[in-house]
Amino acid sequence: MEPLKEDNFTGVNQGELTPNLPLQYLTASSIMGDKVENAEGESMGEVEDIMIDLNSGKIDYVIIEFGGFLGMGVKYFAIPFKMLTVNPENKSFTFNQKRELLENAPGFDLDHWPDTNFHREESYWHFV
Repeated sequence: MEPLKEDNFTGVNQGELTPNLPLQYLTASSIMGDKVENAEGESMGEVEDIMIDLNSGKIDYVIIEFGGFLGMGVKYFAIPFKMLTVNPENKSFTFNQKRELLENAPGFDLDHWPDTNFHREESYWHFV
């Protein structure tokens, strides 16, 4: 086991200023509002919220806000977090699906959250 760094005891950084390289951790506030794109670089929306499973302590899914203009026509989707990959260069996430999938899929109503909604399940996105 590697000995604890002096930083852990002093609260003063004694080493590199970029200890999170390669990228391992993100703050919740840095994820909120991040763009979501597909592999072709098309917009798939942005991260509206993050849902944490209180039993496991892990992010279960993210809420993606998709489409709309001035609040009209906006749809919300629950995307399993494991289906997203981080794109650190663009400070975005990649959701490897076609844009048409979200255009044609039903979103969820903000009064009917995805813990009772089937599209928070990974299997939903493979069969839509």
